[in-house]
Formats: sequence, structure tokens, C-alpha cells
Amino acid sequence: MELIKELLLVTGRILTIIPLMLLVALFMGKRSIGELPVFDFLVIIILGAVVGADIADPDIPHIHTAAAIVLIGLFQIIVSKLIIRQRKLGHLITFEPTIVIQDGKLIVKNLKKLRYSLDNVLQMLREKDVFDIADVHLGIIEANGRISILKKETKATVTLEDMNLVKKSANISFPIIIEGKIYVDVLKKLNLSESWLKDQLATINIIDIKTIFFASVNDKNELHVSLKNDMEDTESLLPIKH
Repeated sequence: MELIKELLLVTGRILTIIPLMLLVALFMGKRSIGELPVFDFLVIIILGAVVGADIADPDIPHIHTAAAIVLIGLFQIIVSKLIIRQRKLGHLITFEPTIVIQDGKLIVKNLKKLRYSLDNVLQMLREKDVFDIADVHLGIIEANGRISILKKETKATVTLEDMNLVKKSANISFPIIIEGKIYVDVLKKLNLSESWLKDQLATINIIDIKTIFFASVNDKNELHVSLKNDMEDTESLLPIKH
């Protein structure tokens, strides 16, 4: 009997707290759901912890949880408005945009600073319909962790009417070297050999494969290479601000 009573209590808390959470989330606005910058991410974690504790522990006064949810929501709204009015405050509690690709070259130093792996970046590029990193003029990791892409002028999206041309097949590249390691199986599937690869690298004065951070070959057998020391001088990059 006691167990049934506790289960009914938990059920009642769930049925009352979730609608309140929904109302607060809607009141906080799309910004906290769609963009999820650092501050909003922390707010959501705190809300989840408060609600979780309330549901799991019947000894916690239910009214206290409801008050906490409302106050956290109000605090988020106040801070959001302050960020709009005071740009310096916004810079203090979020990340600055960071350039990770420039002229088709990966900026390894910035990737390490952000703790982004090569796989992370390649996946985000594919999600932006970019399958060849050589097509990218500028790649920027925004404050919300997503990537913004500016393609090179020759690769920018245009209509067939603009160019008066028949549509060509899209470029796609295949990784053949990642952090100094040759992927022989990929070369074989592309009907290419290691000697071909070394000859291609020699034409661009690359002898030591260990110096290569990422290399790929597109469907036209064109080689693209990013070295580990490319763009090491990040001071020379154009500053990107909010």
C-alpha cells in the first residue's frame, strides 16, 4: 500500500512538473532550444537536475521545485536580454567564433584548442553538403559548436540558369592520409598505389608523410593536402567576432 502511494506521488509530480517545464521553455524562447550556447546549455542541465531530483526524491517539497524552475527560467531571460544590450557580457559567457579551415587548409592549432577531432570536422562538412575540403574558402566553428562554411568562388552554389550549363556531378573526396598514416585500403579501392601517392607528394615538395595532418583524393584523382604546421601563425588569420 505504501509503495502504491509513493508511485502515485511520483506520477503526480511528473504530470505537474513536465507541463511547467514546457511553459518555462516556451517562455524562454527559441534561442535556448535552437542555438544552445554555453549559458543556455548550463541552464538546461540545471533544470534537468532540479526536476530529476524532485521526481526521484518524494521528500523534496514539490513547491520548491516549481519555484526553482520558474526562477531559473526568469534568470535565463534576464541574462539573455543583458547579453543583447551588453555585448561584452555576451563575450564573457560564451565562445568566440574560431576559424578552423582557410583556403582548403585545416588549422590544426585551432582544432586542438577547441578539442575538435578531424572526424568531427569532416562530419560537419558533410552535413553542409561539402564532401571535398578543398572547396572551402573559410570554415568557422561558431559559439554554438556548429560550423559555418564559405565556399571558394568557383565552388559557390549557382543556378543552371546563371551559368547556362548542364549540371555536373558533385565533387567528393576520399581521405587517404590522416595524421601521418596512409590508408592503403582506400588507395586500392581508388586503383591508386603508394608510389603514385609519393610521386604526387614529391611534386609539392612533401617528403615526410608524418608531416601531413590530412590528405584526400577526389574522383578526378586530384590530391589535396593539409600539413600539421599549416597556418600555425593564427595571429595572421582575420579576426571573427560576434
